Amino acid sequence: MLSRIYIKNFALIDTLEVSLNNGLQVITGETGAGKSIILGALRLILGERAELKSISKSEEKSIVETEFDLNNQFKKFFIENDLDYEHQTIIRREILPSGKSRAFINDVPVTLDVLKELSSKLIDIHSQFETSNLFTSEYQFKIIDGLSENKKGIEDYQNEFSDFQSLKIQLKKLQTRLSENRKESDYKEFLLNELEEIKLDDVDYEDLQNQLSVQENAEMISENLVQILSRFHQEEVGILSFFNEAKNKLSRISEVSNSFSELDERLETSFVELKDIISELENESERIEINPANLAVLVELNNKINNLFLKHNVSGISELKELRDQLSGEQKGASELEDHIAEIEENISVKEKTLQVLAGKLSKNRKKFVPVFIKKAEALLKQLGLEKAKVDIELQDTSEFNAYGKENIRLLFQANSGFPLKPIQTAISGGERSRVMLAVKKIIAESDELPTLILDEIDTGVSGKVAEEIGNLMREMAKDMQLIVISHLAQVAAKGNNNYKVVKRDISGKTQSTIIPLNDEEKLNEIAQLLSGSKITEAALAQAKELIG
Repeated sequence: MLSRIYIKNFALIDTLEVSLNNGLQVITGETGAGKSIILGALRLILGERAELKSISKSEEKSIVETEFDLNNQFKKFFIENDLDYEHQTIIRREILPSGKSRAFINDVPVTLDVLKELSSKLIDIHSQFETSNLFTSEYQFKIIDGLSENKKGIEDYQNEFSDFQSLKIQLKKLQTRLSENRKESDYKEFLLNELEEIKLDDVDYEDLQNQLSVQENAEMISENLVQILSRFHQEEVGILSFFNEAKNKLSRISEVSNSFSELDERLETSFVELKDIISELENESERIEINPANLAVLVELNNKINNLFLKHNVSGISELKELRDQLSGEQKGASELEDHIAEIEENISVKEKTLQVLAGKLSKNRKKFVPVFIKKAEALLKQLGLEKAKVDIELQDTSEFNAYGKENIRLLFQANSGFPLKPIQTAISGGERSRVMLAVKKIIAESDELPTLILDEIDTGVSGKVAEEIGNLMREMAKDMQLIVISHLAQVAAKGNNNYKVVKRDISGKTQSTIIPLNDEEKLNEIAQLLSGSKITEAALAQAKELIG
């Protein structure tokens, strides 16, 4: 319930503060007194755009503050948004002289989105020209679902539908990625095969270059080795024979002179090393083989590796290995992506079965309660002066799920007998809209806990018996909710549990608007004035007393 409104420095309002009660709260006042200003301020609490021109004193900030009596059903919202829950919750909006605005819930700064989410659960402002939401599927589903007690079913369905939508979005993204991957997949697979064919893990590039050089120069190496070894082994003039002879002679010298012993040992060591070198040269000479086939294999492998260096702009085997591993990972990733897509498709299939069951239950309940809606709506419209009005709700199955099940909805209307029912947006006239909306609000109020409902002059254009019935209907609605009504009708004002009047006064040479609560006598005079005009007559007072009852 909206228990208090405080407005400061907003348009014609210098300072305004009013306390409100439950039940039917009726606000009256002359045209131009400032009723629309109060509503404009309340719309800031609903998160609507703040305009700098709304500030009266440009050097000071503008404040709109509302206080609500909340029950524990709102605790979840406060917990989810990291706010302190208070039974007496204050929502405030400030417009700074700079033009920036700020929002607060219980003095904690919040974003406009959080403000809107909470205030939309607390206030519903409806003006005489604001009936377009009656034409939306969302609102029409709300009407029939409220009657058919589908609240829990809708909540369950929409939770599942939200997951279903998320899965479909995820699937689409993955399918796009897979499609993009497939465009390059063949080429990448070719590159990977090319790299894997060489068996890079078995390649020693330096050894390959050595083997290639040996094979390319095998004939020259073999010839030179033969010549070297022949010089070592020639009889009488061979190096080995000469070296051996020199070693023997130095050995004999060292036997007679210790000063040659060290030289003798060094020469002996050198001789052993020389024989070992000759032995290895002989082994290498035996291994050297002029093999054109082997040379061709080595040349081919070397050419492939060098071509890969050029193709991938790298300079080493290790870089080719990194590229191979990367391509291999991408190919593996594509396979995993396909598996992930298959898994999501399976999850979507499961969700579809769940949604089918939930949507079926919703539809069954709706169809069951369509006759109930028709009976209630037509009775209320008759009460409101539309005696011939007919309504219906048409539910049509769809091939795709939507936010409300697997069907579309159309609210049908006809104000005159003998004519076919048509979608309400094409069949309803301006004079009928407010009464139809009031009837709908009444039906919703019977089946759902509505927030504080503010009706702004939706009774415009009616009088007499219809005005009386509108007043009765509003009082009946207000038994279980707070209904705030801005009206010019005496018949409506008379039904108020509490009455208020918006007045405009000149204070210190400046026009200011404010709102004042009316006591019983002031209420009587206000109703009489609505009946007779500026001059209150005895007849008007008598009629006002009769209306109040």
